Amino acid sequence: MDSLSPYVSVVIPTYNRATLLGRSIKSVLNQTFQDFEIIVVDDASADKTEEVVLSIGDPRIQYLKHETNRGGAAARNTGIKAAKGEFIAFQDSDDEWLSDKLEKQVKILANAPPNVGVVYTGFWRIQGDNKEYIPGPAIQIKEGNIYRELLKENFVTTQAVLAKKECFQQAGVFDETLPRLQDWELFLRIAKHFEFRYVPEPLVHSFFTEGSISSKPKNLIKALEIILEKNLAEYKADPVLYAGRLIGLANLYRIENNSRKSREYLLKAFKVNHRPGLLVAILASFLGSAFYNFYWELMEKAQEDR
Repeated sequence: MDSLSPYVSVVIPTYNRATLLGRSIKSVLNQTFQDFEIIVVDDASADKTEEVVLSIGDPRIQYLKHETNRGGAAARNTGIKAAKGEFIAFQDSDDEWLSDKLEKQVKILANAPPNVGVVYTGFWRIQGDNKEYIPGPAIQIKEGNIYRELLKENFVTTQAVLAKKECFQQAGVFDETLPRLQDWELFLRIAKHFEFRYVPEPLVHSFFTEGSISSKPKNLIKALEIILEKNLAEYKADPVLYAGRLIGLANLYRIENNSRKSREYLLKAFKVNHRPGLLVAILASFLGSAFYNFYWELMEKAQEDR
């Protein structure tokens, strides 16, 4: 690495977040660790994003702009391609880092063995007055080889990650064809090659803002189906986990009022894991959407009461 190159490249994708972007950039500039560059990738914003970035006037900030809107994954990939640092971090344009985030991560990653590729921190997910700490207590394996734990759910957010550039060279970058969950899919690929380390502190504040997350169930279904297919052998190796993923897809198709597809996934789940309740759910799917939805509500309540 060139001696004049920054140690860390911080990639910030943004789209029409001019009113929030300044807070995000300043939370990076205020880090106790200062050997970094910031790459702001503007995904064809129509607001005053460029003015906000240029007004900060820090020479470490590089501003890149897409001519057309290509999505967050493409913007992050543009930033990865432009990065000069040995390590790469990601920040979102509507979130904040605590001031010692990078310092703690760099210290761990710089001294870790070669098989460690990522250090991530805990974070607060904030929506209005509600705060949720992630990863929660249900996550049993938070560091080391976390691939199998990640198959259950994603507990690593992009903004909390510091990764070696080598991770992207070996595992690839964000999959731009996915409509959602691009971070989860990428972390699964990286976790096949590298171990993760965890800083058990909420060093990121992740704010929910309108438009920051797609709420379209069809996009979620498509993304989950792609992730399932890409990791199919590993899911099949754990019948309980595999059945749970199939049941989750069945539920999403039910919400979309597609009883036929919902039933297909329930049948697949029953072949994997012969739960009696699945047979009842399959029968309920033939009795109309009102009854089918009522049965799901009963099942979900029974799960909550356990």
